[in-house]
Amino acid sequence: MEHRSAADMVSEAKQQIENLTPEQVKEELDKGNATLIDIRESEELSQNGKIEDAVHAPRGMIEFYADPSLPYHKPEFDKNKRLILHCAGGGRSALATTTLKKMGYNNVAHMDGGFKAWNEAGYPVTK
Repeated sequence: MEHRSAADMVSEAKQQIENLTPEQVKEELDKGNATLIDIRESEELSQNGKIEDAVHAPRGMIEFYADPSLPYHKPEFDKNKRLILHCAGGGRSALATTTLKKMGYNNVAHMDGGFKAWNEAGYPVTK
């Protein structure tokens, strides 16, 4: 079996998913038709802040939160709604977006460049 690096896996993931700019994400959020899911770890949120109204779902729990048959399921994970994932830089969210697609989430995307790109665009962050 061929071994791939994390960078290879992220690159492959990005070819199979919808990659959004921070501007596109802000536009969708302003329209109120999308749920933003922050998959960073708790420490990252406390250190760097978060995007207002983002739902926190750490990467390690995403499959469990997204599976309606499990007690861990979070109602924000709704296959009929638009979900946009983000992490710090866009790698973890690309991988998690492909995972959700495999789980039957068809209206899912991620913010390329992550929280860092959102910050650099000058969009608001809550501490």
